[in-house]
Amino acid sequence: MNITIVGTGYVGLVTGTTLAELGNSVYCVDIDENKVEGMKNGIVPIYEPGLEEMFLRNIQAGRLFFTTSLEEALSKSDVIYLALPTPPGEDGSADLSYVLGVANEIGSLLTHYKVIVNKSTVPVGTADRVREVISAKTDIPFDVVSNPEFLREGFAVEDSMNPARVVVGTNSEKARTIMAKIYQPFTNTGVPIIFMDEKSSELTKYAANSFLAVKITFMNEIANYCEKVGADVDMVRLGMGSDDRIGHRFLFPGIGYGGSCFPKDVKALINSGKQEDFDFRILQATEHVNTEQKVILTHDIEKHFGSLQGRKIALWGLAFKANTDDIREASSLDNIKILLEKGAEITAYDSIAEENVRKVLGDQISYAPDMYTALEDADCLLIATEWPEFKNPNFSLMAEKLKHKVIFDGRNMFPLERAEQHGFHYKSIGRRTVLAR
Repeated sequence: MNITIVGTGYVGLVTGTTLAELGNSVYCVDIDENKVEGMKNGIVPIYEPGLEEMFLRNIQAGRLFFTTSLEEALSKSDVIYLALPTPPGEDGSADLSYVLGVANEIGSLLTHYKVIVNKSTVPVGTADRVREVISAKTDIPFDVVSNPEFLREGFAVEDSMNPARVVVGTNSEKARTIMAKIYQPFTNTGVPIIFMDEKSSELTKYAANSFLAVKITFMNEIANYCEKVGADVDMVRLGMGSDDRIGHRFLFPGIGYGGSCFPKDVKALINSGKQEDFDFRILQATEHVNTEQKVILTHDIEKHFGSLQGRKIALWGLAFKANTDDIREASSLDNIKILLEKGAEITAYDSIAEENVRKVLGDQISYAPDMYTALEDADCLLIATEWPEFKNPNFSLMAEKLKHKVIFDGRNMFPLERAEQHGFHYKSIGRRTVLAR
């Protein structure tokens, strides 16, 4: 099929590349001329493992195209995916201006029947609003479909090519037939496609992400309680996760969730509830606890050293999670802000996310070329991202580089016994603190 993707951000580019990989001709539209020109020349504008290879393969195969002209792309396609940003406003509500603005343009450009697929994460009722905007501009028939994405950053290519399910919201039999055809390569291999009404589909995405945010936050609360009573959160996690009603995923404690999805979607669902005079108390508590959890180790660092004025702190990891360059709502940034306010100096290492942090913080912190250089003359190490390269470090070299053998680990990277063996003071989340010797 011929498909247009409007928006080449994280969701749009991964979705467009995946649909091209499934044999469709895909026309990706973006208003950024430099970005479009770069993509035409094979430059992938985001970091995502496995994406570049698939991206280049489909350009070379003549299935993936890029343009700044919405009119040009629409003229070649029967299905239009909207993969546009819906950033949170000050009150947490999703900003639909990009989605509705493109819908208005589409209404003016329609020449024959098309299916408009909303891939963006949007509040309940957005399909109706898109339909109203387009209808105000044209009498040509069309359908609006809700088809939320469920991609994990760092695993987006894997998730897009091997989805657990495909959710499609539509009340149109014609649109249902077309969407079933697009996803037939998945359903042929046993992937379920779940059809429902548009509003239920829109809510499914918010409900799924918010539930996972609650699960993470609950485990962080358990971890903090473990420290109070002398329990080991790793053991508790294994015991809980073995129950197939709960499962092992999203039970790893740490310094809170971040990224482009969970914080935004929790806020948006809380706001949507308020508009209906409904109080999402669990989500409000989740948001409050997560905000505190993200910086919980800064209190431990200050308690350990007393004043942080002039203290040098090494920071491993800047991305909100491993395998991405995304720093949106990253715990590292919250910790940096507080530590700088308290007079500390920070040297950070993250080879993937460094460039994005430089755009935000500039020279407020220093940047190291490798993980061990970051440790030189530092009073302690703070770990904020679970990059694989941090999992098995040279502890002897770390001891040589650091001024004090002190580690504050926000991602529980090391077995307690290993830190103990090398004589480190090691504070992690939900486990006993190993004292230096």
